[in-house]
Amino acid sequence: MKKKQLATIVLASAMMVSSLAACGNSSDGTTASSGGEATTAAPAATTEQEASSETPDTTAPEPEAKADPSVDFEDGKAAFAVVATNVGGADPSELAVVDFNGSKALKATNTAGGNMFIAINVGALLGDKAADLAEIRMDLGTENADKFAASSGTLYCYAGDDNHEFKAGNWSVYVESSNPKTAKFDVSGAGFVGKDNYIILSKETDNSKTTPSNLLIDNITFLDKNGATIAADSSAEFGTPAGFASASDSANLFGLLKPVNWDGYAVKGDGWAQAGVAMTDAIKEALVPGSVIEIKFKAETGHLWVVMNEAEVGWSRVGVGDWDGSGQQYAYINNAADTCQITYEQIAAVCGDDITKWGSMIQCESDGAWEVTSVRVGTGVDMPALTHAVNWEGYAVKADAWAQAGVAMTDEIKAALVPGSMVEVSYKSESGNMWLVMNEAEVGWTRVGVGDADGSGQGYIVTTGSKAYIPYEMIAQYCGDDITKWGSMIQCESDSAWEVYGVRVGTAAGFVSTNTHIELGTGKKGDGWAQDGFDLTPEMIEALVPGSVIDISYKSETGEIWIVMPDSAAGWKRVGVGDYDGSGQGYALFDGNHCQISYEMIAEQCGEDKSTWGTRVQFEASSAWEVNGAWISFVK
Repeated sequence: MKKKQLATIVLASAMMVSSLAACGNSSDGTTASSGGEATTAAPAATTEQEASSETPDTTAPEPEAKADPSVDFEDGKAAFAVVATNVGGADPSELAVVDFNGSKALKATNTAGGNMFIAINVGALLGDKAADLAEIRMDLGTENADKFAASSGTLYCYAGDDNHEFKAGNWSVYVESSNPKTAKFDVSGAGFVGKDNYIILSKETDNSKTTPSNLLIDNITFLDKNGATIAADSSAEFGTPAGFASASDSANLFGLLKPVNWDGYAVKGDGWAQAGVAMTDAIKEALVPGSVIEIKFKAETGHLWVVMNEAEVGWSRVGVGDWDGSGQQYAYINNAADTCQITYEQIAAVCGDDITKWGSMIQCESDGAWEVTSVRVGTGVDMPALTHAVNWEGYAVKADAWAQAGVAMTDEIKAALVPGSMVEVSYKSESGNMWLVMNEAEVGWTRVGVGDADGSGQGYIVTTGSKAYIPYEMIAQYCGDDITKWGSMIQCESDSAWEVYGVRVGTAAGFVSTNTHIELGTGKKGDGWAQDGFDLTPEMIEALVPGSVIDISYKSETGEIWIVMPDSAAGWKRVGVGDYDGSGQGYALFDGNHCQISYEMIAEQCGEDKSTWGTRVQFEASSAWEVNGAWISFVK
C-alpha cells in the first residue's frame, strides 16, 4: 500500500466527535430514554374476554409494509457519501457501489483497521425537504468470511443552522443471521433544516478475530412525520458542509503562513489531460522563494502534479516524480491523497527563477481522472508539532463568529508557557480560521494570530482547518514577555461559527516535509508496553540516511508512540520515548495520528554506524496502540 493511498476517497478532512446525548430509536426496537438508557414497552394487560377465549387468534401479524426507498443505488451514484477519516477512531476505508443481496448497494471496504465512519449529505440529497425529515431507515449488511462475526455502530446527525450533533440510535448486524437488516432511526428531534446538514453512520464495534467486516448500505429511506417517503436527488455531491471539511490530514506537508487563495481555480480532467487557470496578480506576488502552492484535489490514482504549459523553457511537468518515467522530483502529497503541494523551488529548478518566464498559467495533471477544487499559495514552514505537551484541562468552548470564549489558565499551563513553547488549538470553524484573544492583557484587549481576517494584517499563524498553532513569541510580541501581565485567561475566536475541542501547550517543533516513501508495512498493534514491528530490508536500511525519518500513521489510547530497536549492537533501545518510561530521553514528534522519528534520534541512541542498528524496527506505547502504516520517508 503506497503511503498516499492509505486514506483514499477523503474529500475533506475534518471533524471531531464530541460527547453526544443519546435519543431516538435503535435498530433492535429499543427506545432510548432521555437519560440514554434503553427501555422496552411493558406488555399490554390481558383483558378478561381475551383470557376466556376458547379459540385464541394465532394468526401471525401482518409484516410492516416497506416504504419506497429514497436512494437504492441502482443508478450507481453515490457522490453524496464520503468516508470521514478525521473522526476520532476512524480507520481508512474505500467506497464503491457493488452488487449485493440481488441489487446494488454502497460498500465500505476496510483498507486498514476496523472502524468506519460513512458521511452522507442529507441536505444535498433532500434540499429544503430535509426540514420534513422525521425517520431514516436503511438496510445494513456486513461481509466477512467468519459467520460468527458481528458488527455494530451508531447513526450521528449534524443538523440545524449550526450542524449541531444529535445521536439518533444504534444498529447491529450478525453475519450468520439477519444480514442484511433494516435499521430504523428516529431523527424527529434532530432539527434538519436542509442546507448542508449531514449524517454519519459508524461501524465502531467489530468482533471478528481475523479480518474486520466490510459494511454494505442499501435502500436508504427518508420519511416524514406521516411515514411518507421523501424523494432524494441521487446525483447530489457531498460537497463541503460546515464543520466537516475543516479537518485535514497534514502528514508529509508544509504548514502555510499568509496563504492567498487562487480565485476561480476549480478544474478537472481525464488521465494525462491538463487544465488550469491564469495566475492572478495576488498569486504572482505570493510566488516567491520559500512559497508553496497547495492544491486540494481528488484523483483515481492519488497522484497530482503541475504543468507549466507556457514556460519559456518549453512545456514542462513539475512534481511528476517517476509517474511519466522521467524520475523527476515528486510533489508533496498527504496520506489522504487529497492535498498536493509544489514548492517554488521545484518549479524554479525546471523553469528558472524568473517568474515572468513561467507563462501566465499553471495547469494540473494526473495519470488518472482527477479534479481540483481549490488552490492557494503561502509561505512554507515546517508543519508545527509539540513535545513535552501539557493538556489544558477543561478547555472545550464554542461561539458564533467574532464572539470569544475561553478558560482560565491552570498552574500547569502557566508553567508551560515559556519562550520556545507553542499553543495548539484543536477546533473546527466554518471558515477554517482560528486565533487567540488576550482579553485581560495589561496592554489591552488584543488579538494574536488573526492575520488579516480583521483587516489588521497582524501576525499570521499556521492553521490546518483542525489545528491552529500560536507561538509564545507571537503572544509576547503583542502582550509583552511578562506572562503575569497576560491576564488569567486566554480566549479563542474566529470569523465564523467555531468550536474548540482541546488546547495543549508544549515545546515548539516541526514535522519534516517528505515526498518519497519506502513502505515498512501495515497493520501492527499491541497492548501497553508491548512491541511489534517489521524487519528491515537492505533497501530500507539504505534509505535510512541523515535527514530521513521513520513516518508512522497510528492511533493509541494515550496519543503517544515511539519505536524500539531490539537488535541494536548498543543493546535493546527505545527511541523517541521521552519521559514515558522515566528515562527523560528525546521525544518523538506525534499528534495522535502522525508520528516521526528522525535518523538523528536513532543515531543518538544506537550510534552513528547504522550497520550496527540491527534489522528490525518495532513500535510501542504506554497504552494499547495500532499502526496503520509506517514508512521510511525522505525528500527526493
